[in-house]
Formats: sequence, C-alpha cells, structure tokens
Amino acid sequence: MVIIVSGASSGIGYECAKLFASSGHKVYGLSRSGVSAQGVTGISVDVTDEAAVTAAVNRVFIAEERIDALVNAAGMGISGATECTSLKDAKYLFDVNFFGTFSLSKLVLPYMRAQTEGGRIINISSLAAVFSIPFQSFYSASKAAINSLSAAIAAEVEPFNVHLTSIMPGDIKTGFTKNRVKIEPLPEYAARVNRSVAVMEHDEQTGMPPRRIAEAALKVLNKKKPPLSVTVGAKYKLLRLLSKLLPESLAQIIIKGIYG
Repeated sequence: MVIIVSGASSGIGYECAKLFASSGHKVYGLSRSGVSAQGVTGISVDVTDEAAVTAAVNRVFIAEERIDALVNAAGMGISGATECTSLKDAKYLFDVNFFGTFSLSKLVLPYMRAQTEGGRIINISSLAAVFSIPFQSFYSASKAAINSLSAAIAAEVEPFNVHLTSIMPGDIKTGFTKNRVKIEPLPEYAARVNRSVAVMEHDEQTGMPPRRIAEAALKVLNKKKPPLSVTVGAKYKLLRLLSKLLPESLAQIIIKGIYG
C-alpha cells in the first residue's frame, strides 16, 4: 500500500508511520518538524496550509501513481475554561484537528475513487468525542466533529470501495501532554481547572503506548470491510459500551466527578 500519515513526527502518527513502513508499505509522513522514522519519506507540511497540503498529496501521487490509505493523526489540545478561550485559539485547534483532517481526506478521495481497490481513510479521534470533557471542550468538540465527518463521508463513498474508520483512543502516553496549550483561568475557575488538568496529565502519562493505536490502525488497513469506529483497550471498550447504555444525565455526573 501507498500510505500518507499526517502528524508523523511524534506520538500516534510516528508509531503508525514506523509500523506501516516496517510491514512493507510505502509510507509518506507529513509533519511540520520532519520525520525520523526509518523507511518513511518525510514531507514538511503544516496541515493548516491548504496549498502545502495540496502540493504534498500531489507529490505522493506523481511519485507512486496511487494513494491507498490516509491516516489523519495530526492534532493538538487546549485545556482551560471555555469562557477563557479566545476565538483565535479555538479556531486554530479546529484548523489543525478538524479542517486538516477534512482537507487531506478531500484531496485523496479522487485518487481512491479512481482505483479498483478503492482506499482507506483512518481518522484518529478520541473517547473525548463521546464523553465531552470539561476544560477540554474544544478538543472534545473537534473529535466529535471528526466522527461525524467520517460517518458522513463513509456513506458518500461506499460505492467506490473507499472505507473510513475513526479510531478512538483513551489515555495515551505521548508528547501531546506537554504540548497542550493551557489557557490562563479566571480566579473563579482556577482550582477546578488545575485539578482537572492534573487528572488528565496523570491519566495520559500512565496510559497506553501509542504503538497500541498504530497496531489497531494496521489491523483496520488489512480488513476488507473495516468498521466505522474502533476503540482500543479493554477499559476503554467498556467505557464506550457504557456511553451507549447509561442515561446522559448519569454519564455527565460521572465525567464531572472525574474532571469537573
């Protein structure tokens, strides 16, 4: 397969690119800061730059004459009270997490539709798409939007043998934690924000290695008819099941108890 992976310089994107390459696939890694994974061709690109993203996808197709899969792993986080977050910061998060995913998906679809084998698009989402986390509202919203986008595109392109899957990890130990943008809270929020962020950071730093998500992504690529969504890890699969079974009011109480 010829595979494009965004956010390939670190975390889940890096592990995906490295694993795919070691499994015999031709991998192109997109990143602002360069890609060091062995066997991966790095392309310097910011996913918020439409012209640069277009040039990168065109470069891959010219070189390989096909694009079989795309993994959208580029992402960022913001922590802080919604009231304290600037419109500029919120828009930038959506530019990276959501519109970057949309832009790359839109660009590869014509190539995938034209191939008899079709294609695969994997979007790295989050359980935060299902359990909206206080003081991480824009991250949660962007991941929920990715799930909705994936489901809609999947229905649109099914006749062309193109399949989309959202992978929803729980807590993953990556550099995402230290790179999260922290919004200065108002005094009215400060104690709760600090407690919530401390819980988040502890859970992330004691969470699963990103390799687990890369392994799940590889399984998706190898399936003839991959599922619309995948949750990784027994604990997180249980939480996903509970999200479907619990009344919204009870789920909200649980989330507020942990992060509120």
